[in-house]
Amino acid sequence: MALAQHQPPSPVAARTPRSVRPRRAVTPLADPAAEVLRIVSDSRTPVFGTALAGGRLRYGYWRPNGPAAGTGGYYVALPTAVCEELLSTGHITLGAPVSDPGKTTYRVSPAQDLRRTEAAGHAGRWAA
Repeated sequence: MALAQHQPPSPVAARTPRSVRPRRAVTPLADPAAEVLRIVSDSRTPVFGTALAGGRLRYGYWRPNGPAAGTGGYYVALPTAVCEELLSTGHITLGAPVSDPGKTTYRVSPAQDLRRTEAAGHAGRWAA
């Protein structure tokens, strides 16, 4: 049985190279910001931002005690300055507000697309 000889592809079949869009430079986050973003990105940990009537801003989540301890848990506060920085740079977004007489609560989630976040106008403005 004779082996087929290799023939170069015809010039018609040759493709022109696709243009490659250059990637944006990624600035690594500092340790506290990276940890907060990791917590916010965990779908098992719902994070909320609360704007109290006096203007105080707080971010936090509920941490269960664990399966060995049974039920219960406690609230964990996240650093407000770090969360505000992540919000202003477009790394996290705020969901629809839920208003009570004394506070407004937002679900905090990671931004899916920085351009969409900027277009939506989420620049860290709170409605208290």
